[in-house]
Amino acid sequence: MDIIVYNTEYRRSVLRMVDGMKRNRNEIISEILNICTTGSSKTRVVYQANLNFRTVDPYLQLLIKNDLIRVNQGRRILYETTAKGKCLMETINQVHNTLSEDQGALILPTSAV
Repeated sequence: MDIIVYNTEYRRSVLRMVDGMKRNRNEIISEILNICTTGSSKTRVVYQANLNFRTVDPYLQLLIKNDLIRVNQGRRILYETTAKGKCLMETINQVHNTLSEDQGALILPTSAV
């Protein structure tokens, strides 16, 4: 059995695609918060977060309810990350980085690739 080593410095989403693992809820929330930092339409969130319109709605509603993003209604509806949302996003990233430092490199059997 061949072993392939992937450095954890690569983007999480790239590793997820390679090893077939699904993203967890916190990773999706962090990604949505990051996308909405500069203000984003629902379509942009769907495409950049690699979600669909059915699955993105519960996440957006959860984030709005908890004051992590706000809705700016103008000519178009835009979702924007609040200061509270940016703080949460940074915390999630710190946790991920701490756990990644402990792992160093992921060793995956080629059958999982």
